[in-house]
Order: sequence, then structure tokens, then C-alpha cells
Amino acid sequence: MKDFTKYQGVIPAFYACYDEDGAVSPERVRALVRYLADKGVKGLYVGGSSGECIYQSVEERKLVLENVMAEAKGRLTVIAHVACNNTADSRELAAHAQQQGVDAIAAIPPIYFHLPDHAVAKYWNDISDAAPDTDFIIYNIPQLAGVALSVPLLREMMKNPRVIGVKNSSMPVQDIQMWKDEGAIVFNGPDEQFVSGLAAGAIGGIGGTYAAMPELYLKARELFYAGALEQARQVQNDCCRIIYKMCSARGNLYAVIKEILRRTGGPDIGSVRAPLAPLAETDGPVVDECAAMIREAIGKY
Repeated sequence: MKDFTKYQGVIPAFYACYDEDGAVSPERVRALVRYLADKGVKGLYVGGSSGECIYQSVEERKLVLENVMAEAKGRLTVIAHVACNNTADSRELAAHAQQQGVDAIAAIPPIYFHLPDHAVAKYWNDISDAAPDTDFIIYNIPQLAGVALSVPLLREMMKNPRVIGVKNSSMPVQDIQMWKDEGAIVFNGPDEQFVSGLAAGAIGGIGGTYAAMPELYLKARELFYAGALEQARQVQNDCCRIIYKMCSARGNLYAVIKEILRRTGGPDIGSVRAPLAPLAETDGPVVDECAAMIREAIGKY
């Protein structure tokens, strides 16, 4: 029986870190790792949606992971998302991730073409085969990938002994229970239902806003496991209201988050990569309000 304690907890989805010219910045990658480790998070999910993976080359994604591991190895659990929209590049990233010593790799299904389940299973198993000594996590995010995990597909994948679970970013909390019934561990994906996901049996959470306000998600988890469910719900509600405000900006959500991070004492990690929209001139008040909301919420708990 595998020991999954290293996956239990708050695991921020790691943001893309760029310099002033828009190139991946190793120094800023390392600074963000140190910042989050000092906050007390369990681990990092590197190279996913928050990492702007679909806008980065294979070599850039390797560079990011190498610098994450230089700071995090032995200190944090690291899950590397390695999926590209073709099998060969995905396998190259998977092999590289294993060489770097990550705890697990993860992958969304191929996007654009809607492949049948047997083709998706082959894609995932081919990626897993390139990292034979590393755990594999399915990334279910149908609203962006255009392909939804199903029980039959998960059953097929669970035949692979390296497949341990699902990063579940579909909105129905019920999905967590379904995947658990098939023997998978599950990470809650939607930040707006972190506490609900824990209640449904998620082992922990991987989220795109965690790094902007890790104190709140850590507190929500602490309260949940202490049985203080009403207080945990209050923290969750604060997180949700902050997320709604973030999403009211004209610029891309991650452009907003990166500026909030900078204004609340985190490292400067640049902006976002085109075609993602940078902050608009009108977004300043939204950023200021979000930063104030985060400080106020942290102060309450």
C-alpha cells in the first residue's frame, strides 16, 4: 500500500515567472518557490494552467522545473504537469521530470481533437511509460481541455500501477466521490470549493489562487480537520469573494494575481504571455481591492 501523506495538503499551482522582456526568469522562479515554501504549503504543481504551459516551449518548461527543483527538492512535494498536444514532447518532459526527482507527473488529455477514450488512455500510458519510477496523476479539467474523464476511462487507467489519482478541476463535487470509488486519490481543483472538496474526500487541493493567499487555504484546511466547519466555511467564503473580485478585471486572471502577489509582499514575477491579456489601466482599483480583501481576511483568522 502506497503512502500518500506527501500529497496531503495545500499545493499551489505554480505561476509562470517572466523577466521584463517576457522570457522565463530562473531567478524569479526560485524566488517564488522560496516565498511559497516559507508560507508553509505542502507542495507545488508546476507547469499546469497557472504556469501558462501551452504558451511555453519544451525547453522553457524544462528550465522552469529545473529551477523549481533546485529550491524545492527535499523541501516540498513537486508534481510536474508534462502534457503537450503531442505524445513525443509529453514523453520528453515526463522523462526529464523523473530525472529531476519530482514526486509525480500529471497530464491533461490532448486538446482540440476529441479523441476516443482508448486513444486518451494510450496517450496517458505512453507518457507514464517515459517516467516508469514516478507516480502519475490524471488532470481532469473538461471546461478547458474539452475532454472529460469518465469512470470507464479511469478504470482503464487504474490498471497502470503508476496511476495514483486525479487532479479534479471539474465543478461537480460529486466527481470526487466517483473517482475515489475507483481507488484513486483526488486533489480538489476548483478553488471555490476547496472545503467542499475536502468534505467529499479529496486528499488535498491544487489551485490557481492558492499562491496569492496561501494563508487562507492553509487556515481553511486546518479548521476543517479540527472540526470547526462553520469557521472553515467562512474562510472559504472569503476566498470565493476575493476570486470573484479578481475575475472582474479586464486583464487575465493570472496577470491580476501576479500584481496582487507583488503588492502583498510576494516576489515580482512579471506579467503574462500573449495572447493572455496583461493588466489594463482600469484594473488598478481591482488589484488594490483584492489585496486589501486578502489582508483583511488573513487578519480575521
